[in-house]
Amino acid sequence: MSVTLAIDAMGGDHGTVVTVPASCDFLQAHLDANIILVGDPELLKAELGKIPDAPMERIQIVAASEVVLMDDSIEIALRRKKNSSMRVAIEQVKEGLAGAIVSSGNTGALMAISRYVLKTLDGVDRPAIAAAIPNELGTATTMLDLGANADCEPAHLLQFARMADVMLTVLDGNPNPSIGLLNIGEEVIKGNEVVKQAGELLRQSGLNFYGNVEGNDIFKGTTQIVVCDGFVGNVALKASEGVAKMMGSMIKEEFSRSWLTKLMALSAMLPLIRVKKRVDHRRYNGAVLLGLRGCVIKSHGSADQFAFTVALGRAYEAAKNRMVERIAEVFGAETVA
Repeated sequence: MSVTLAIDAMGGDHGTVVTVPASCDFLQAHLDANIILVGDPELLKAELGKIPDAPMERIQIVAASEVVLMDDSIEIALRRKKNSSMRVAIEQVKEGLAGAIVSSGNTGALMAISRYVLKTLDGVDRPAIAAAIPNELGTATTMLDLGANADCEPAHLLQFARMADVMLTVLDGNPNPSIGLLNIGEEVIKGNEVVKQAGELLRQSGLNFYGNVEGNDIFKGTTQIVVCDGFVGNVALKASEGVAKMMGSMIKEEFSRSWLTKLMALSAMLPLIRVKKRVDHRRYNGAVLLGLRGCVIKSHGSADQFAFTVALGRAYEAAKNRMVERIAEVFGAETVA
């Protein structure tokens, strides 16, 4: 079965100079895939013209006259820019022309437009943003929610866990992922009332619930999934990204010093590079907007060509393995298709 992905080719910090070559890289590695590039046709054709081996027979261009900027408000993105590349790309999924949509654009706008166009699955109160955070095991911890819902009820956290359980089964081939509830301590009596009640719901859910986990457990890889509200999750995500950037800056700084310092740094370079690679967020790019009646993947706004290609691969696996349909089955819902 072939898989078609719709791409918001204009979104993010870099736009077509990243999305177009990344799409071609993706197609070269996935011969059963097709791409719909949404955006300014002239810019897209110009970018494709720079790629000698672009598989044009598997690329379709769909015109969109507007772009959602990174600092656009949700009101502007949703109400005023009705022909944006982001919205038109999402509509390709709504119309059944694509199995998933990938965008590096404004996260708030992407969630708002996706909810408006695709709607939420029956049985799901609130969609959530789930993403993989590198851990010290050399794998990644899937964490949600990462910013869609600042305030949550216990039932919402249970729904997040159920959706993430299906997602990891589909994307990672893990049929029984372990789930941790982020708290200020491992003890059952710790935390606020929402977390305590959510823990009780999870213990009764039949999911592989490990129990409460603390912030350091995210990076230790104690559980494959960590559930929390969007406020806490977004803070943890930004903190982990900051650590990765700091390590990269430290490595560069050591090589800008004296020759003696450079020689000393060189002796430690290989271990440092290995560690930097393990915490490289680009290898796990592609957050999933769970709970919608269609597959939506959010790439990091500053993603380079490599990172955006990773996000495309994540969307491909989700669409090919019917992730949204399988989540719908858990909640007894119907998808747009």
